[in-house]
Amino acid sequence: MYVCICNNVTERDIEQAVREGARTVDCLADRLAVSTCCGQCRCYAEESLQSALGTLDGSEELPLAVAV
Repeated sequence: MYVCICNNVTERDIEQAVREGARTVDCLADRLAVSTCCGQCRCYAEESLQSALGTLDGSEELPLAVAV
């Protein structure tokens, strides 16, 4: 399902970003541009992020997210 229509971001995109180390909505904004246009999707992006984080089982080695 689409999370951010403005920037064509889906739940799958967010799940992939989480697997690659994204841990915050700001990190998703940097990687995917989610919530950087009109901002109406920010709450749903947060829900999708939390859902994706909840699916991590800890068995995979996760890269550290670094703020720049």
